[in-house]
Amino acid sequence: MEWELSEREKGFQQIAREFAQSEVLPLASEIDRSGKIPKGLRSKLLDLKFQSIPLPRKFGGASASMLSFVLAVAEIAKASPSVAFFTCASLGGMFPLHFAGSEEQKAAFLRPLCEGEKLGAFALTEPQAGSDPISMQTTAVREGDEFVLNGEKAFITNAALADTYTIIAYTDKAKKHKGMSAFIVEKGTKGMKFTKMADLLGMRGCIVAGIRLEDCAVPKENLLGREGDGFKIAMETVNIERVALSGVGVGIAEACLELACEYAKVRKQFSQPIANFEAVQFMLADTATEIEAARLLTFKAANLADAVLYRFSQEQEQRGLSAEAVAVSQEERRRKIEAFRKIAAMAKLFSSEVALRAASNAVQIHGGFGCTKECPAERFFRDARILSIAVGTSEIQRITIAREVLK
Repeated sequence: MEWELSEREKGFQQIAREFAQSEVLPLASEIDRSGKIPKGLRSKLLDLKFQSIPLPRKFGGASASMLSFVLAVAEIAKASPSVAFFTCASLGGMFPLHFAGSEEQKAAFLRPLCEGEKLGAFALTEPQAGSDPISMQTTAVREGDEFVLNGEKAFITNAALADTYTIIAYTDKAKKHKGMSAFIVEKGTKGMKFTKMADLLGMRGCIVAGIRLEDCAVPKENLLGREGDGFKIAMETVNIERVALSGVGVGIAEACLELACEYAKVRKQFSQPIANFEAVQFMLADTATEIEAARLLTFKAANLADAVLYRFSQEQEQRGLSAEAVAVSQEERRRKIEAFRKIAAMAKLFSSEVALRAASNAVQIHGGFGCTKECPAERFFRDARILSIAVGTSEIQRITIAREVLK
């Protein structure tokens, strides 16, 4: 079936497309070469508030669908996956506050992030705890009116750039995942330091570094939710990030298909365009087919993500529905959330691997030129390789999917 986009969703897509073509694309090669997104471009991105598209208008967002966000980052990714990844990480830095924050925390921390006045980051991964978050070593000990955090985080996107961090730490390690909690830590807090920035293979415009916490004290009011809620907050954040990055995968694949088609039409060998050869046509056909499948799967995941992003029962109560109708709505939302976790993993797995195959085919079609820095396909290939690892490797996505299938 054809997925019907609303006029509002088309509007976000068009705004992102125009911005990507006029502001991002001319800088894409330099972003990759220099390993950073220019401050001016970051400011424009935050001012346009792409990062807060699906978050509530009450706190500075657009109260739009997650699909609107996915459409926007796909357009940005076609110009520069690094810039799209930065936008996704910014949403990931805000989502824990939206999901678990109190009204006071949202007013103090979420609003300036949604408005683009500040930047957020999410810190779960550690040097010895990537795919296995239970192995995390960071702790938070209650001392009077404060929690004192100690530990080290690794591969944190927007580290050092961000103003507000959601840090996951153990408040009771004996309880394993039920003993994890989430904390808001502001940049400049005593005892918080940043470690060496990673020199990445791809997504080179992203600032990725570690965070060291040494007797870092935060007020008890900076606890997100309750003690023990950290794992749930982290997993829902990861799932939202997976959907967001699925949009990046679709964008990369679409860009690679366009590049490959254009080159195949003008590159001549044996007195004819290489687009005339079946070997090339088959690569293009496979890529186009997989993109269509990845796009639809990503759209489905984005649609289901709204069950996590918005509390439908509250909205329906405001419309005057009966208690029975609200109960039905809550049950429907619960079912959607359960389905969302599986589909989010599927979308991330498939879109990232489709992006990598599309980029590989684009490099192959460009031949020797495809192996040079002058060819955009080479950059997309490296960016796609990162995508298949970030926010859960393809292997972890398969484990997640298998667990859901076997239930």
